[in-house]
Amino acid sequence: MQQMPLEILVTNDDGYFAKGINFLAKLLSRYGNVTVVAPKEAQSGMSTALSLGKIMRFETLSVQEHNNGNTISVHTLTGSPADCVKMAMNKFYLEKKPDFVFSGINHGSNASVASVYSGTLGAAAEGTIYGIPSIGISVDSHKQDIDFGVFEEFLQTIVRNIIEFPPAPGRYLNINIPYLPKDQIKGFKLASQGEGMWIKEFEQRRDPYGKDYYWMTGQFLNLEEERNRGDHNLLADGYITIVPHMVNNTDPNEVERLGQIWKI
Repeated sequence: MQQMPLEILVTNDDGYFAKGINFLAKLLSRYGNVTVVAPKEAQSGMSTALSLGKIMRFETLSVQEHNNGNTISVHTLTGSPADCVKMAMNKFYLEKKPDFVFSGINHGSNASVASVYSGTLGAAAEGTIYGIPSIGISVDSHKQDIDFGVFEEFLQTIVRNIIEFPPAPGRYLNINIPYLPKDQIKGFKLASQGEGMWIKEFEQRRDPYGKDYYWMTGQFLNLEEERNRGDHNLLADGYITIVPHMVNNTDPNEVERLGQIWKI
């Protein structure tokens, strides 16, 4: 009996036009039908933000059937990555959920504390809330002309493992790939979210009218010793990092600790 193709939802935070999402959609079409619902414009740093109280516009750009019979349909939304997942669920998947949600491939690392702000990961979290195995994938470079073909073999390994062994309910995966030649990538490492923070985050500038404004920039401060299991250190060492995240942010150890010492 022939196996039915998978139904895969793809989104990102760089926008539908980004090279990363287009490469990912084509790669995933080998495994099933791909529905791309992505932001009309770049939405980096949006985390799980929703466009409450704002008008959103949806547009279908193309529907293509590939040689294997699987289709890629591309749609845009004037909203956040999480909005895109919600729109797809309400427009295409009311009767049957997609088998997977893939977000990316992001242009830029989402390791360490970047995962908190990431729209790429926000979309994966939203998919997880719907009970769908969800994955965010990023490459550690902001270049727009990345040759993603360099990473194809690694991506195929990731996809095959996710299809066979998806993340547990309530969990989603944050995968970061070093921007290195293929022969310099050392392999895969399951890791923890690394400790770090951004400092010197704003530059004060002056516009042509003589008025001050502020531009967000910043430097990353590594708060972990080298060679531990923090994902940003492993990424810098040349490993593809895989960090399981949870939608439920409750810390049961802190619940127990505060329950013992707070006078409430």
